Amino acid sequence: MFEGFMANGFAAGGQLTTTTDVENFPGFPDGVRGPEMMDKFRAQSIRFGTNIITETVSKIDLSERPFKYWREGHEKPEDVETADTVIIATGASAKRMHLPGEDIYWQSGISACAVCDGAVPIFRKKPLVVIGGGDSAAEEAIYLTKYASHVYVLVRRDELRASKIMAKRLLQHPKITVMWNTVATEAKGDGDLLTAIRIKNVKTHDVSDLPANGLFYAIGHVPATQLVKGQVETDSDGYIVTVPGTATTSVKGVFAAGDVQDKRYRQAITSAGSGCMAALEAERLLAEEEEEEEPAATATAASA
Repeated sequence: MFEGFMANGFAAGGQLTTTTDVENFPGFPDGVRGPEMMDKFRAQSIRFGTNIITETVSKIDLSERPFKYWREGHEKPEDVETADTVIIATGASAKRMHLPGEDIYWQSGISACAVCDGAVPIFRKKPLVVIGGGDSAAEEAIYLTKYASHVYVLVRRDELRASKIMAKRLLQHPKITVMWNTVATEAKGDGDLLTAIRIKNVKTHDVSDLPANGLFYAIGHVPATQLVKGQVETDSDGYIVTVPGTATTSVKGVFAAGDVQDKRYRQAITSAGSGCMAALEAERLLAEEEEEEEPAATATAASA
């Protein structure tokens, strides 16, 4: 298994390595820090014989089997390696706004996943802000009302992109205030935790500080599919398309798991589940092909 070396800007283990507390993964009733959880996953994988390589695959050819791939820094033709099956689990990264102060308060008040982080103690009974105007923003804002004292949704325009039913739920919720024509310009805090968002009305140009202990981006994700672009089927947003209910892609022997093929749920537990599916399907394919080869080999030997 190639876990990558700072591939897509993340350490081995992906987005969870940048997450402070994970509260919604089964088996951790008191929550667990993201890096600690990934270390446990890694150790368990090694226990069952996985050969983990801390290098990045920089090039892959899926035009025929066995598939050819090259490691970063070793892209010469003679450096080629092969694999009978490939599981793509390169994930996706949340779009960020790169506001002044964002790097200081990332995962200390700023997040890109309300469902992942909303229950963290620093957000409970506190004012929270969601940025976005689509269905994801509406869903995350409504979800956060379970924990927040109030939720503010910043929408750059004077209308929502969300579906009518989601927009209605958002606008009618007593714990949600939608701030139209409003953008965030700076994340402010005490050096440790976020305490306010500087906002600007794009029509009046009024600037003010909105007290907030949490800022959640709901402006989309970018799947890490550049490696296989043009080789497997992807949707209009770049996510790998899998056969519903499976991890099978448009290329036989290539499977996809986790956020690279999931733009709806994007949870650690669903990624783990799809990873299990991909592994079982790859194992099954290889076993079936091995069984098909045995009779052929036997027949060849008999004719000889």
